[in-house]
Amino acid sequence: MTCAVRESGGGWRCAGVRWPREVPELGWSRGGDRRVSVLAYGAGLGFRAVGERHCVGARGNVCPLGAVVPGRSTGGRCAECARLDRAHSVAADTMADDPRTYRVYLAWFGPGMVKVGITGEERGAARLREQGAVAFSWLGRGPLMAARRTEEVLRAALGVPDRIPYAKKRSVRGQLPGTEERAGAVAELYARAAELEGRGWPESLERLPLEVVDQVGIFGLDRAPDPEPGRSVRESAPAPVRSVRELVDGGVVAGRLVAAAGPDLHLAVADGGVVVLDTRLITGWDLTAVTRATEATEVREVTGSDVRVPLIDIGGGGVQGGLF
Repeated sequence: MTCAVRESGGGWRCAGVRWPREVPELGWSRGGDRRVSVLAYGAGLGFRAVGERHCVGARGNVCPLGAVVPGRSTGGRCAECARLDRAHSVAADTMADDPRTYRVYLAWFGPGMVKVGITGEERGAARLREQGAVAFSWLGRGPLMAARRTEEVLRAALGVPDRIPYAKKRSVRGQLPGTEERAGAVAELYARAAELEGRGWPESLERLPLEVVDQVGIFGLDRAPDPEPGRSVRESAPAPVRSVRELVDGGVVAGRLVAAAGPDLHLAVADGGVVVLDTRLITGWDLTAVTRATEATEVREVTGSDVRVPLIDIGGGGVQGGLF
């Protein structure tokens, strides 16, 4: 089974990784049309970037300027579309009359990395998968403003942030502690949060019982991928130490998908290492497959591994030498 890269000749552009269920999907857009490619661990994934990177627009609308955006931007939007997208988000607090039910969650990303946040109840745990939360628990449910108020109270009282940079998350992902330690960290944070009930905690927010959800298996971080011919399982899945800094015209990324967390895809590549591709960097690019067509004109099979784009060390920030 292989992961799919769509043909750019039809005008399809990648919209990045989505997690509507417990498997990652690549989204694709062309005007108002949307498609997805379901990804599979152990399968090949590869593409070549073509031309310039263009703004992905906002709220499902095409950028009216067709603006070119920087290759290193994880937002993939021009300034105008970024403002529009932000203005209509839950985080902007412009939806006080939103009738939907929201949930407050406590998320753990690695040692010393915990955060509190909110998400729409109808989305389930999709938001936690999108953020790459290794483990989490729900804390409460209620109206939007009650959930937002609780989030603010917890951040101030517990000294936890509402955001953790992805660079920090991926820097510890290859050395995660065991299941019990992960669950214990979430349980400890939950206990501290529960003690605040009645002290700034809105009455309209219903507290939910502790139930730690561990997502290491969903992300594929607990599995050793099938080894390539001539290599042992032990040496086939080293911890990732490099990540893609940006795409460039003609740049190639190809490898075997061994894990995924949030927007990050972990690809085993030709030199035996694992490179992390933040798919927020590929939005807005025209992408073409790097090998010949197989079963259909839109789907291409990847049989090799190649990386010819600028890389950086995970955690170190240094540019790797000898790369395209």
